[in-house]
Amino acid sequence: MDKRSLLLRIKLCPGIGLKGEYLAYCWLETQDINTLDIEEVQAMIINLLRDNHLNYKKFAVSFLSREINILVNQAMNQNWITICDNIYPTQLKEMYLPPIVLFYAGNLKLLEANNLLGVVGSRKCSKYAVQAMKKIFSQQVVDSFVIVSGLAEGVDTLGHQIALAKQGKTIAVLGTGLDCFYPRSNEGIQLELMKDNLVVSEYFYGTGPRKHHFVERNRIIAGLSQKLLVVEARLKSGSLITASLALQNNRDILAVPGNVNSSYSAGSNELIAAGCQPCLDEKDVLGRVVI
Repeated sequence: MDKRSLLLRIKLCPGIGLKGEYLAYCWLETQDINTLDIEEVQAMIINLLRDNHLNYKKFAVSFLSREINILVNQAMNQNWITICDNIYPTQLKEMYLPPIVLFYAGNLKLLEANNLLGVVGSRKCSKYAVQAMKKIFSQQVVDSFVIVSGLAEGVDTLGHQIALAKQGKTIAVLGTGLDCFYPRSNEGIQLELMKDNLVVSEYFYGTGPRKHHFVERNRIIAGLSQKLLVVEARLKSGSLITASLALQNNRDILAVPGNVNSSYSAGSNELIAAGCQPCLDEKDVLGRVVI
């Protein structure tokens, strides 16, 4: 029994949640697990969940079940890293409730880059957002940053597409398993990113889209990125949630100003009013004068 496989089992087990997973990881960090058998680990994690007033009954039933044993065996043959691995990004480990396991396809070395630019925005983005992104994402910006986004419709997809078109590097963070395509129209670009770029998810194969997964996905985008660019966002949108999480992680936030009469720009304009840096062109992203 080793710590990596235990973290994988915990991740695959239902009924524990992100907070429970992280508490279990913190507890494992203090233990010499070579002195424990798996039943003892199960009992101690159940006590940990109970002591922190978290649900534990489904976890208790599932942890050593035949179904989870099968999932663990299947996952062992896939590509995955844990929060204990050296390649796991430091900035992600320092965020609130970091993922204890990430499944991936593609070039894992991209996680070691120190110039990750998160890009978020509306799924039903306006023509203005498209024009703004084409202006901001110059060749120099694409050469200088690895673009991180969520492969959703609209701004996310355009960010990945611009990076690919300019021979840059990009990371997609999914809210589904790696074998799911959401939206379905992004199957082609997702498969392309899995070759020479990187696609990551904390959800195992076969996991379809669920509303709360996309909120959880946003925290990973915020945690990975050194800078976050909000291109277009409605009030109370997922993009604003990502920006809030990034601020909590002391990341630099930039926002593209928009029409004050447009609901699509209400969120990004609100960020600027609250003190975030307006992003007008490539110089704002690069943080220096472009000659």
